[in-house]
Amino acid sequence: MVSPPHEAMHRVFQHDPGLFSRISRFLGVDIPKPIGATALPTDLTEASPVERRVDTLLRFETAEQGPFLLAVEAQGKKDPDKPASWAYYVSYLWTKYRLPAALLVVCQDHATAKWAQQPVASGPAQLPTLTLRPLVVGPHNMPVITDPDEARADLVLASLAAITHAAEPVVNAILKALSTALRDAPEDIAAPIVEFTAHGLGNRPARHLWRNLVAVDLSFYKSYISEEIRDEGREQGREQGRAQQGAQDVLLVLEQRGLDVSDEVRTRITECGDPEVLRHWLARAVTAASAEAVFESE
Repeated sequence: MVSPPHEAMHRVFQHDPGLFSRISRFLGVDIPKPIGATALPTDLTEASPVERRVDTLLRFETAEQGPFLLAVEAQGKKDPDKPASWAYYVSYLWTKYRLPAALLVVCQDHATAKWAQQPVASGPAQLPTLTLRPLVVGPHNMPVITDPDEARADLVLASLAAITHAAEPVVNAILKALSTALRDAPEDIAAPIVEFTAHGLGNRPARHLWRNLVAVDLSFYKSYISEEIRDEGREQGREQGRAQQGAQDVLLVLEQRGLDVSDEVRTRITECGDPEVLRHWLARAVTAASAEAVFESE
């Protein structure tokens, strides 16, 4: 099953094709600024029963060099079979459209990015014939955007920065800058950015920070993901409330029974955030010989 980070890593280029030319300076290549861009069908299947589908395919028009194609692939881990598939994509696109075709691979970790950018030749060492040299976007070359003004200047780039740095500690600062920048953006512009960023973070720890930032700073957005974020926040609040009430119930029973409750016991009970554990402690508090005995079965 295709994961949300995989979709976000390439669909962000469908949302804003011009992003490719804007990140070219980070890739060390000179890409002409497009005067037009078109999303093309991604199905590269031939008449044979083998299905081949690129993640995102764009056609760019440039004033200086004419049109060219860009295939965007999201890659979450090393895959020894991928270079052959990528070489096929580029060759097929060149054959079908008779246009120069480039490949951009988007990664979220240094090891995958380093692997993906290695040239791979189709022939033996002395006869390389066709050599694949993908452009690779990842945490090694995408900017770390922690200034809200810089994020505001290019919201899509800031979202891509968060996605590609999703596993890095610096992602928290990027997300805070992005959420601040989005406060001033119209909803139709901000809503896709909120969703791309949320999907791109996947299940990484930064996901929780982004959801909290959206729930607090961007509370007026009504997109699907923002509503999901707020629902999750409300559920977390209810869970915390149940835990706090459970802790109070345990302490009340112990105190009403005249048992001595030490600071250590009180702290352990009040800091427990699991309502089920507190329910178990409450049952034991009714008959326990001492406050400490509430924990004896653990």
